[in-house]
Amino acid sequence: MAIVPNPHKTTGLLGWIDDRFPLTKLYKDHLSEYYAPKNFNFWYYFGSLALLVLVNQLLTGIWLVMHYKPEASIAWDSVEALMRDVPYGDLLRYLHSTGASAFFVVVFLHMYRGLLYGSYRKPRELVWLFGALIFLVLMAEAFAGYVLPWGNMSYWGASVIINLFGAIPVIGNDLVIWIQGDYFPSDATLGRLFSLHVIFLPFVLVALVVAHLIALHEVGSNNPDGVEIKKHKDPKTGIPLDGIPFHPYYTVKDVVGVGVFLIIFLGIVFFAPDGGGWLLEKPNFTPANPLATPEHITPAWYFGSFYAMLRAVPDKLLGVLTMGAAVVIIFFVPWLDRSPVKSIRYKGMLSKIALTLFTISFVLLSYYGMQPPTPVGTWVSRVGTVIYFAYFLLMPWYTRAEKTKTEPERVTHAAH
Repeated sequence: MAIVPNPHKTTGLLGWIDDRFPLTKLYKDHLSEYYAPKNFNFWYYFGSLALLVLVNQLLTGIWLVMHYKPEASIAWDSVEALMRDVPYGDLLRYLHSTGASAFFVVVFLHMYRGLLYGSYRKPRELVWLFGALIFLVLMAEAFAGYVLPWGNMSYWGASVIINLFGAIPVIGNDLVIWIQGDYFPSDATLGRLFSLHVIFLPFVLVALVVAHLIALHEVGSNNPDGVEIKKHKDPKTGIPLDGIPFHPYYTVKDVVGVGVFLIIFLGIVFFAPDGGGWLLEKPNFTPANPLATPEHITPAWYFGSFYAMLRAVPDKLLGVLTMGAAVVIIFFVPWLDRSPVKSIRYKGMLSKIALTLFTISFVLLSYYGMQPPTPVGTWVSRVGTVIYFAYFLLMPWYTRAEKTKTEPERVTHAAH
């Protein structure tokens, strides 16, 4: 019996590679033959932008490590030398520092889109869990990186955050000393955070991103209607009737999104890298000084909401638990939402009011977490904290009690 050659088999160098590594198969499975819903809107830019910023952070981080010295006595000077003496060193540093803020902007918006359209619902629970883990690791990575320049706010920020572990009964004080490697933030602390920031956490982060993408492409992408496009396929080809190949249709759109993002991002890098004190605080332009406490110790803006929750609770241990619970509760969203529909488009008024209040509370918490403590700020933070947790804890009730619209059988899309 004659063997019929496969007409689609690649030849030449690509064929040689394909015989040893599934390059063409990966390209087809995840780009040219990965069928995504045809009704994606601008909210779907932020996933690809998060990947872009991750690459920026990794590449600029490699160059920064070449010149940085993780020793308390010379860390600040090594950053100054990088900024002043290394060709394009200031640009690399600002690409990295501004990239950290950009990372959180796109991740926050990416997660918000998930809440809008129910991207955490079955069969995407694992996609959401990987995403929540990415967010948790990103917070740890950002904290470690924030301390490395060893500016005065970096030093005192590290002192405040690490000392939160002291609220743990019995072992708290010993745990603080163990984490710092000393009785106060010192050379040992800086070395440990450097190891976490440069070696351990990036590997974990990249692994989680890969797992997130694999899980997503296994079950398929969600869409603004929350309709599963795999339910309606062409009987001959098996291609979803409401799907289009991710490449070239969405890669072209993502290029447009990248262009708009880079205009804004590079505009900040070139003209306002400190963001008016929001991206790089004024005390961080002076070296760490254990004898000079900044007038107001505040975290980086992307930790503002969680810091506001910490300050809103009078008891230190309860404040720490509240702050931790604010992150942990995100993992349970797939099982808290009991609505018969996924997308906010078809959910009832209760879900829309809840999401609106949650959005306002998160923005206010982020703002007041960056401000000096005041009686008004404390009460706003307390109310915001209650609303934040109520959004999640009451979700099983209001998503089940409200009247929803009927989900369409097919995605709604106007060609343009």
